[in-house]
Amino acid sequence: MKNDSWKIRDVEIPNRVVVAPMAGISNAAFRVVCKEFGAGLVVCEMISDHGIIYRNKKTLEMLTVDPREHPMSIQIFGGSEETLVEAAHYVDTHTAADIININMGCPVPKVTKTDAGARWLLDPNKIYQMVHAVVRNVSKPVTVKMRTGWDQKHIFAVENALAAQEAGASAVAMHGRTRKQMYMGEADWETLKDVADALTIPFVGNGDVTTPEKAKAMLEDVGADAVMVGRAALGNPWIIKDMVHYLDTGEKLRPQTVEEKVETAKDQLNGLIDLKGEKIAVPEFRRQAAYYLKGIPRSARTRAKINDVWTKKEVFDLLDDFVEKYETRQKQINQ
Repeated sequence: MKNDSWKIRDVEIPNRVVVAPMAGISNAAFRVVCKEFGAGLVVCEMISDHGIIYRNKKTLEMLTVDPREHPMSIQIFGGSEETLVEAAHYVDTHTAADIININMGCPVPKVTKTDAGARWLLDPNKIYQMVHAVVRNVSKPVTVKMRTGWDQKHIFAVENALAAQEAGASAVAMHGRTRKQMYMGEADWETLKDVADALTIPFVGNGDVTTPEKAKAMLEDVGADAVMVGRAALGNPWIIKDMVHYLDTGEKLRPQTVEEKVETAKDQLNGLIDLKGEKIAVPEFRRQAAYYLKGIPRSARTRAKINDVWTKKEVFDLLDDFVEKYETRQKQINQ
């Protein structure tokens, strides 16, 4: 399949690579970095319908949309038709989002016990009713992100996807794991293919899309209209650029250098500070710094030190020192 533009209703997506919503990660700073590395569409981390309805300050801040990240989607979750519709209407009328996404895949117990997230996967009728209610009450396109099923005994992937389509959803994204699997085991691409074959609206395949080759396979073998990249992009937004380039040309990019990785990490921290202020951004960034440094020899010490600092300058100094020492070691090895 050609890596050309496609549409979610009237919203044009420039390529076939979508970055998944990830809780605690997919804020505007992360999404802008992903956009700069070529992502066709980015999706914010899931936002509670109750948080929006009660105008929780922290929740409303999560609805921030940076002008550089369009097209983008805001994801909401909830367990009742009334509250989900009210939250969707707020997103529709008070944010710059291009698309509203409904979460039907979150496997975390604190979400599913409120009849939200993956709990919906047990009832195609509820999916139809909830999606239909939201679509009727908003003007932006509505999409759905779900999993293949609740567990191996309750896989209603095709039925659930068709219910969303019939209710008026403009696209469906599906993670190829059940709720019980969480993020363990292999993604079930055969079920994803069944869903892709059944739908007439765009289908986005998610799960184990970790390389450019797998992105191509998701499009060509599964028949997805786009691929959704999640954990593979943590600390490595370069993979997005690599996938886009590979789908365009059939050629892979060289690996990102350690210095380039660190510069990208700095850009993300700068964006996070602009978004939340240094006091909140630096501690929140520690997890991201660990992702950026993961797999680089002798990085454990630097990761540990970053966990003990509180200012941007301290983080940058530690990262710069790490790069300098790393490059010195590389020169000695190559001599």
